[in-house]
Amino acid sequence: MDSSVVKIKNPMLTDMYQVSTTDFFYPLVQDPYGRIACANVLSDLYAMGVTEVDTMLMILGVSRLMTDIERDVVTTQLIHGFNDLAREAGTNVTGGQTVMNPWPIVGGVAMSVRHESQIIRPENANPGDVLVLTKPLGTQLAVNALQMKDQPHRWQKVQHFLTREAADVAFAKASESMERLNINAAKLMHKYGATSATDVTGFGILGHAANLAASQKAAVDLELHTLPIIKDMLEINAAFNNNWRLPQGYSSETSGGLLVTLPHQNAQAYMRELEALDGQPSWLVGRVVQGSNQARIVPDVRFVPV
Repeated sequence: MDSSVVKIKNPMLTDMYQVSTTDFFYPLVQDPYGRIACANVLSDLYAMGVTEVDTMLMILGVSRLMTDIERDVVTTQLIHGFNDLAREAGTNVTGGQTVMNPWPIVGGVAMSVRHESQIIRPENANPGDVLVLTKPLGTQLAVNALQMKDQPHRWQKVQHFLTREAADVAFAKASESMERLNINAAKLMHKYGATSATDVTGFGILGHAANLAASQKAAVDLELHTLPIIKDMLEINAAFNNNWRLPQGYSSETSGGLLVTLPHQNAQAYMRELEALDGQPSWLVGRVVQGSNQARIVPDVRFVPV
């Protein structure tokens, strides 16, 4: 599961559980405003259908390699951005831990006490369900594309098909995606009868689909037939000899979308309402079939540029 789910021991609280998660990483964008880190932490709870978060803690590593002025500016912005998005999510940061470290680190803890009925466990997918992905793939490559502009030895590998303006557009798409909360996708999971979900992050879409398949009670497989990918990212991956394994589904994502299994008759309505709320599309990317709790990308997978 994406989060720890522990039954509350107090006998007065029947069928109540503490749902919690911890996540942190090295910042991957130049802007130190810490919204991405906060969204990334919260996504683990959203993947469990938990839409109300009781509290958050912040984990912050302050770089020893920065000057005093740099540390003051970067640390302040990380804290402000993290707190601002937590408030947008309807929660607050009530504590945390700060350490000195060679490199900046940012992340945190999210916790919520919920009744069993408010949790969507990642285990009830059925044959005939479909898979919906709520954000595009390719964020890691989009960040790299922006960095390549200042690295001539890398830029020369992509400059014949990628303009500097196109790299900026890809990075803007990735930044918007990474900063966007998955809260609306999680709320609609309840409305439209989602049977399981996970968030797509460090293991790539196929890695997380495999974990989701292994968690199912029924003997099912998850088949991915469509991969929505930020424009030009497949070409960048190819220019670097498939270094990120993007078409194979293993490229890491940061604060990626939810991969949701839904009854097929509910999927289009789920996607329409989510786009109305978030202003961004989602995609029907796969199906649930009878099997042995495996996940795979079909040989004739369709790549959709975003």
